Amino acid sequence: MRVYSLSGPSGSGKSTSALQFAHDHRIEAIIDDGLLIKNGQKIAGTSAKFEKNTIKAIRRAIFQDELHRKEVMDAIKKHHIQSILIIGTSDKMTKKIAEQLNIGPIQQFYYIDNIRSKNEIKLAQFIRSTQGKHLMPIPYRQVEQNFFKRFIQKGFDIFSKNRVKLGETTIVQPDFHRQTIEISPNVFIDLIHYVVSNYPVIAKVDSIQFTMKKLTPKIYISLQIKAPVHYDVVNAIEELQKQISIEFQRHFEFEPMQMQIFIKGIM
Repeated sequence: MRVYSLSGPSGSGKSTSALQFAHDHRIEAIIDDGLLIKNGQKIAGTSAKFEKNTIKAIRRAIFQDELHRKEVMDAIKKHHIQSILIIGTSDKMTKKIAEQLNIGPIQQFYYIDNIRSKNEIKLAQFIRSTQGKHLMPIPYRQVEQNFFKRFIQKGFDIFSKNRVKLGETTIVQPDFHRQTIEISPNVFIDLIHYVVSNYPVIAKVDSIQFTMKKLTPKIYISLQIKAPVHYDVVNAIEELQKQISIEFQRHFEFEPMQMQIFIKGIM
């Protein structure tokens, strides 16, 4: 069996990247937080994300429970899996999982900063720390439901570069993740409005929208510029976009993934 490792800090987006990464490297299956995943579907295991505390979650993730370990080992044999990607927070953790499941030594080690940009990693960590949201690379229907104790919602579909659907995601808020910081969307909008309204060539701000759909921050701004236009408009708007990104980086430690500015007129 070919065994691969993908590691990185908690909340850095490993689970978000797992399906695409496995597809690109032609890896059949994934081990992620106690689950065995193949073709975007859970085929065995129990997620560590539903444990009551961090210690139990770690033990679940590294397969210290005998029945859990046996279930996953039997499924690997039953499905004749020939290549597998183990996800963890460190090389030490992924090596431990490979040892526990008796699937041989890891042939190749990869790291989250090899496949995601610094901004994507910072954004993922920001969402984890402020909202306590964890992503599971399996469909919503396969997640154990308990609406009295846990926040669970459908995530988004994962597609390959040629638009083939690889799987789905589910967003959960584990019981053990209790420390979060609530940030109102108005905070982001107020910051954008402050930067735009104080920019030299802007005459009026008509509207500002900030969205975080699919965990992707997007900004839409409608404005009017000052007359007479004795300046390079394109360059001025590009500089405004840079200024907004700088302020987001300074205050929130991530930059918007997409920013559209519409010029509605001249005043």
